[in-house]
Amino acid sequence: MSDVTVATLDDLTFDANGLIPVIAQDADSGEVLMFAWMNREALQRTFDEGRMVYWSRSRQELWRKGDSSGHAQHWTEIRYDCDADVLLAQIHQEGAACHTGERSCFFRTLPGT
Repeated sequence: MSDVTVATLDDLTFDANGLIPVIAQDADSGEVLMFAWMNREALQRTFDEGRMVYWSRSRQELWRKGDSSGHAQHWTEIRYDCDADVLLAQIHQEGAACHTGERSCFFRTLPGT
């Protein structure tokens, strides 16, 4: 039996760099679309704006998914795992999630699988 708990940002466990991993999943089909990182500000902006905002580790800046590509992500629910150190965002994806133009970033398989 599971209890539904409501967390605040203070209940989440961010890593030593102030980041938390987030998996973006299609809210309707359940397809995993991408993996990214958020910091507190990205998560707060995501809540405030209704669109996914991530932290780019390579550019060291916030990026709102879809601002340059037009492929925005609108969240419907954001869950956290039992250790409160990973987020699962249920989203509605406009266009492709992957920067390559693929719907999902997970479009390749390893040999032998």
